[in-house]
Amino acid sequence: MKTRRTAVALGLFCAATALAQIPSPARAETTCDLDRPVMFGGLDYGSAAFHTALARLILEKGYGCTTDVIPGTTLVLNQGMSRGDVDVIMEVWTANTAQAFLDAEAEGKVERLGTTFPDATEGWYVPRYLVEGADAAAPDLKSVEQLADYKELFKDPEEPDKGRFLNCVIGWQCEIVNSKKLIAYGLTDAYSNVRPGAGAALEAAVESAYLRERPVLFYFWSPTWLMGKYDFVQLEEPPFNQETWDAMMASDEPTAATAYPKTKVVIGANTKFTASAPVLREFFMNYGMSSDDTSQALAYMQDNDAEGPEAAEVFLREHEDVWKSWVPEDVAARVSEAVAE
Repeated sequence: MKTRRTAVALGLFCAATALAQIPSPARAETTCDLDRPVMFGGLDYGSAAFHTALARLILEKGYGCTTDVIPGTTLVLNQGMSRGDVDVIMEVWTANTAQAFLDAEAEGKVERLGTTFPDATEGWYVPRYLVEGADAAAPDLKSVEQLADYKELFKDPEEPDKGRFLNCVIGWQCEIVNSKKLIAYGLTDAYSNVRPGAGAALEAAVESAYLRERPVLFYFWSPTWLMGKYDFVQLEEPPFNQETWDAMMASDEPTAATAYPKTKVVIGANTKFTASAPVLREFFMNYGMSSDDTSQALAYMQDNDAEGPEAAEVFLREHEDVWKSWVPEDVAARVSEAVAE
């Protein structure tokens, strides 16, 4: 009986040893599940250019995809995504979504994937050196409702009895909103409403004042290179309220105003594309960073006269803690190797 038990035990040991020596199957490599180029919508402004370049780089270097981009405006590209000419648009702003996207979404032709950044902001700003620190000229300034008391600080050289407010670019929707806010906050007699003719002119005016450490009061938004490069403080407004906002926008002489809503920006995609490429869909679902991260990338582009692809490579090298969670380990390893200096 003992001999039989020994033989059985020896047989089981040998079988286990043999099984242990059989190599386990290699983990399947993550690859592109689309046999044609992924077509990106190339929106014509900085943050979208950066995010498009970043996603293309990951797809090409990590998944082995080929990609291409179709340049255009929001309206044209959303129409193209509805038809299937465009697979992905990296920025769909949910606070003022293009009607073409909403119509296509209602018909099931497009869908929302990951959140590119959840915290796009708009508001009125001043430099931090103006309100914080031992030499701050206005340490008590916190809110737009205090601005009437500070018109001397922001004196307009062309209208010395008023302060100067640098509004959004003339003709933009934000210029209309800010003009209504000046009325609602009772600031039209205290501040001149200066409307730059172009975004670059607004940026130049703010940057010039900042570099000379001069007082400047202005409207701006994030993510942008200006917010990524310099340190500003957003003045407080009453919390966003939709009813107040609607009444403000409907009136020529509003009596109450509210803060801009914080905007979530998402990725939009054609549903035929996502159905045919579930691996890539998962990547786009996982994609996302903060508005501040995006502003930092835009500041790099501004300082180095760089385009989106160069900024994307720098981001991939310096922020592995952000993007590696978007992709499988083998994809992350290939991307890291591809962008290593």
